[in-house]
Amino acid sequence: MKAIAPGKLILSGEHAVVFGRPALAMAIDRSAQSIITATPGDLVSFNLVDFQSTDSFTLRALRDMRQRVLRNYRLFLDGELGIRDVLYKPVELFEYMFINLLDGLHLKLNEGLSIQTRSDIPIGCGLGSSAATVLSAARAVGHYFRVDFRPDWYYRYSMEAEKLQHGYPSGVDSYIAVHGGCALFRQGAATSVPLPRFNLYLVNTGTPEATTGECVVSVRERHEHDPIWNDFEAVTLGLEAAIRANDMDAIRAHIRENNRLLTRIGVVPEKVARFIASVEQRGGAAKVCGAGSVRGEHGGMVLVVDDQPPTKLCQDYGYILTSVRGDPLGTRIID
Repeated sequence: MKAIAPGKLILSGEHAVVFGRPALAMAIDRSAQSIITATPGDLVSFNLVDFQSTDSFTLRALRDMRQRVLRNYRLFLDGELGIRDVLYKPVELFEYMFINLLDGLHLKLNEGLSIQTRSDIPIGCGLGSSAATVLSAARAVGHYFRVDFRPDWYYRYSMEAEKLQHGYPSGVDSYIAVHGGCALFRQGAATSVPLPRFNLYLVNTGTPEATTGECVVSVRERHEHDPIWNDFEAVTLGLEAAIRANDMDAIRAHIRENNRLLTRIGVVPEKVARFIASVEQRGGAAKVCGAGSVRGEHGGMVLVVDDQPPTKLCQDYGYILTSVRGDPLGTRIID
């Protein structure tokens, strides 16, 4: 059986959502998928196709791993360990999700399992690849054990895993991957918003040197008590109203202002800032649409709203350009 979950695009409010302010996000037509099959024996195998990694574990080994990463996470919360050091390798995110789901729902494993995951969501670029992949695997596991689909359960188990990678996850990635569509999101609650009807382009400026978790921690240290979050909130609410009205002039204006705010908190690398300025000069609007980066010249994905794709500009900067559409559906079984 196969389960998929969509990636997400934050239209406004990245970083601000960590401080309880609203974020506007949508599911996109990029997804992660997981296939689960029974195998002889008693081992649980994880095949991460995108990482070319395959590992097999007993349930006891998985429970031991869970205790270790939880200890590491507590050390992170105490300031004694960096967020990058909580997990030793990517597969541990999926190991943790599996054993947490198995024990949390009191499920019994009577045979071996193989869980294969793959994704067409760019990794580490602010499109929610980890949440989507974890949720596709969780949805496949739940379906395999004939567990009724309860979105709140899957959201909670995804968040438990996400904190090990991102430190202080906002919940946006997991919520959008579970539910799909577009929503205004604040402190775990969401209000449905129509999917945008205008042209959206994604520009891959390269994988950031800093992880999402590192960026979140850095911004928290420097700006936790900064009144700038009031400005972020105003921009996000303004963009929501503009999307509902399909007011393109207001949409572009709010996205430009969002970019200026992200630049002020230090997550827009200089080269990416020059690219965005060039987009604005030709009448469009652009902004980083993930955590950005606090070091290096790569900022992950940049969202561009323009009448025409910035093809030549992307070629000049060596960036990869694709169009993107919304996905009205969340995580689901497709086979």
